[in-house]
Amino acid sequence: MLRRLIRVSVVEGREIAEVRRRHLAALAGELHARGLTCRFAGPGESVLSVHGAGADRQVMVVATPVGTGWSYLWPGGGMADVTTAPDVAVSICIALGVRP
Repeated sequence: MLRRLIRVSVVEGREIAEVRRRHLAALAGELHARGLTCRFAGPGESVLSVHGAGADRQVMVVATPVGTGWSYLWPGGGMADVTTAPDVAVSICIALGVRP
């Protein structure tokens, strides 16, 4: 029984990591379209580091399961559903002082 529980936990963890990376990649595409530079960071590329052209600041974004869905989280209290990636990209541009 214990062996089965461990196997399920590892599989679920891998699936969560894949979904997280997929959501962050979608946001990275939106941010690239607005002239920002992104790179994956952290363990298992679980964080998106965002830099604006000429901006001295950076924003770190995570995607996390929330209730029955997923949300992006970023500094300054930013939180939004992953289905709103274009709006999140605009918010991050504003946070970096970059014109969206």
